[in-house]
Parts: sequence; C-alpha cells; structure tokens
Amino acid sequence: MGRVEIMKFAGNLRGRFILEFRTVHCVSKLRMTISNFVHHVVFVPENIKEKRPSHLTNSRFSVLVRLLFAVVLLLLASPAEAQDAAPKIDTGDTAWILASTALVLFMTIPGLSLFYAGLVRRKNVLSVLMHCFVLTAVMTVLWLVCGYSLAFSTTGMTKDAVNLRSFVGSFDLAMLGGVNADTVEGTIPKLLHFIFQMTFFIITPALMVGAFVDRMRFSAMLMFTTLWALVVYAPICHMVWGGVGGYFFDKGVQDFAGGIVVHITAGVGALVACIMVGPRNGYPVKQMMPHNLPMTVTGAGMLWVGWFGFNGGSALGANGGAASAIVVTQISAATATLVWMFVEWFKHGKPSMLGAATGSIAGLAAITPASGTVGPIGALCIGAMAGFICWWASTQLKKKFGYDDSLDVFGVHGVGGFLGTVMLAVFMAPGIGGLGGTDYSIAKQFGIQLSAALATVVYTVVATFVILKVTDALLGLRVNEGDETTGLDLAYHGEDAYND
Repeated sequence: MGRVEIMKFAGNLRGRFILEFRTVHCVSKLRMTISNFVHHVVFVPENIKEKRPSHLTNSRFSVLVRLLFAVVLLLLASPAEAQDAAPKIDTGDTAWILASTALVLFMTIPGLSLFYAGLVRRKNVLSVLMHCFVLTAVMTVLWLVCGYSLAFSTTGMTKDAVNLRSFVGSFDLAMLGGVNADTVEGTIPKLLHFIFQMTFFIITPALMVGAFVDRMRFSAMLMFTTLWALVVYAPICHMVWGGVGGYFFDKGVQDFAGGIVVHITAGVGALVACIMVGPRNGYPVKQMMPHNLPMTVTGAGMLWVGWFGFNGGSALGANGGAASAIVVTQISAATATLVWMFVEWFKHGKPSMLGAATGSIAGLAAITPASGTVGPIGALCIGAMAGFICWWASTQLKKKFGYDDSLDVFGVHGVGGFLGTVMLAVFMAPGIGGLGGTDYSIAKQFGIQLSAALATVVYTVVATFVILKVTDALLGLRVNEGDETTGLDLAYHGEDAYND
C-alpha cells in the first residue's frame, strides 16, 4: 500500500464517519470504523507488507502509518467527544425529580394549608385554606408567563461580569419559549426543571400568609404576593441559582435548597407585612388559641415528609447528594423537635404538641440551605441551634418588640433560614464531615454567606415595604373592624367551615 493509497483510505474513513455522525449519530459505528482502520493499517497484514513500496524501510513505513493514524484520530476526536458529551436525559434522575415535584407541591396543598388552618381561630380557617389554594393557582400561571424566565434565563450572563443579567433574567423563556419535551436541563427534561422550581415559587409567598392571617383583604393579598414574587423572589432566585454570571453564584454563595431564596425572603417579607398591616384586634391581651391542633400536626407531618423532596430533589438527580440531603434533613428536623420540646418542658413544666410540631419546621427550615454541604454532625448542631434560637425568636423576641407575626413565619422561617445560611460555613468544613475542599476556609465562606444573607434581608425589607405601600394605596391592606370580628370566612368568602 503506497502513500497515495493510505491517504485515500484515511479520506474515505473520515468521509464515512462524517456521514454516520450527521445522519445516525452512532458512537458505536465510529468505534467500529476506527477499529477497522487500526486492524488494516496500523497492524499491517503480511500481504500489505509485501506490496508496500521498496523505498520505504520498515522504520519509515511504521512512522508514516502511525502519523497518519494520529492525524485521523485528531480529525475525529472532536465530533466523537461532542457526541459523548451531548446532554442526555437520565431516567433515574427524571423519576426522582418527578416524585420530588409532587412532594414539594404536597407541602403547600395540603401540608402548609392544614398547618396554618389549624393554628387560626375557627372563623378564619377557610380564609387561610383559600389563600394557600388560590396562591398555588396564581403562582403557577405567573411562573409560566414570566417568573421562570426572570429566575432562570441565562441569556446575557457572563462569569464575574456584573450587569443587569447578574440580578434578573431576560424574557426569552417566557411562556416556555423554545422549550419542548426534548429540551434538556442537566440530566432531566427542562420541562421537569420548570415545574420542580415552580413548586418553590408557589410555597414561598404562601409561607408569608401566616404572618397576617385574620386581617388582610383577599384582593390585597393577591396583589401583594404577585408583585412580591416578581420583584423579590425571582431576582434573588436568579442571583443564587441562575448559574454562572449570577451575582451571588459568582461570589461563591452556598444555598442548596432555599435558605436565602425561600426562607429568608419569606420570613423577612412576612415581618414587614405583619408590622405594616398591624396586629389583630385584641393582640396581645386577648387569647387567640389554635382552633384545631390535630389539623396543625397533620400539616406538620406532611411538611416534614414533603421536605425530602424539597431538599433531596434540589440535588436534581437520584444520587448520593440527594441521599445525603435527605439524611441531614431528617436529623436536623428531629433534633430541633426535641430541643424545642425540652425548652418548653423546662420553662412551662409541660411539653406541648404545638411546640414539638413548630420545632420540627424550624429544624427543616434551618437545614435547607446546608443540606447539600454538611454531614450528620453539622445537621445535628444546626438542628439543635434552630430548636432553641427559633423558639426564642418566636416567643421572647416577638414579645419584646410587640409585632404580631401571628403564626411565627419570621421566627421560624426567617430566623431559621438565616441561621442555616451562615452556619453552613462552619459545618461545611471537611474535618467535621462537610463537603468543603482541602483548601476550604471557614472564615472566608462565613463572610460570603453572611454578606449574602444581610443583602437579601435589606433588599427584601425595602422591596416589600414599597410593594405594600402601593397595594395599600390602590386596594387597602386591612379589612374593616366589623369583618375582622365576624371572621373572614363569612365576610369575604360567604362560607362557614363548620355548619353543625
């Protein structure tokens, strides 16, 4: 085989590959083709050796063949690697995120709905259920129209370059533009990523409802939460989870499942809202006991189970990261439950079911940002701190300042989310089971986490205040005294939860 014949063979080989790559995209055929080339050219059969030109010595012929083989491999390597690296849907990952999506939606309806509904007086139970149920519908439509795009569009984002797209996405994904069943996000369909993240968008404003129950107009609640979701949630989500080019993402902020994105924003927004709406009539002198604790405990149990999808699903895959997130979630929730229970037992002489249920939610909220970066020891410590500090914020701190955060949204979610966000920097250290690298610096990461958490607090306070002022000017925030006395179930919805 002369040089011309070898070059012709190599050219035909490349042509065959390009045709197969463009038409069938079959990597196995590529490998077979290269194998044939190696067999016929590199391992030169005797009949070819006999026919090679006499002026080519063994050494020169061997070098020529190897050189040509290397050239062919270089020509083919890039397309082959591109084919192997092309995004593919993993059925295991997809199945787990499908299940997680259902679990997180289950946290709002019925989990959070029942948890809150049992805590209010019987004349307002349907009002709370209505808020959570309708918010699920409103946020779904809003996420489709523009929310997903504002939160997760990556158009115009550049690593370490600060511009508008560092803080909020564009509108290229509005109405799921350009997305179909074959579009891939990581190893799952992009449509699945869309709806999984939608469930976070739904529950975050729903959490705030607990701070102003019994006294905010239904229309005002809808306007406030709609504007808040677009102005507060979407930009914070984009900065943290939007990927390379996101402001907080590029700073190295860690928030695995929503300590900043969900709990700090919802908790701080709820605090501002309850202060601006004002306390319930008779608060704090009049006793306003939960009307149905079994309902609340049922809701708490649903939230606890659903949180496995909330944190475990945030791994966006069925993998060790998801398993680890679920393990630390369980540990933190259990620890906070016990700590809150024992604190009340010590202080009041009796452990309460309400305290245990609330403690579990505090532990769940606190571990959320850290669930992807800490180990069991970190989960135990974060849960213990959440059980005590969130109890203190929900009782002593609230009493001292006199604000009526009716169902302790700030005390549990705001304080718990902030606590977990900053303390993950400590328990992320590899020496105590965290996932920080060998050159990990607790001090450096603590500064990053603290600055992001404080910036989120400031932004949320300002934005929430402005949105509530606009809503109050257009619709009025608070129901009148007569409607509040009657109860919002009858006054605003014309229904009574208990007709026997």
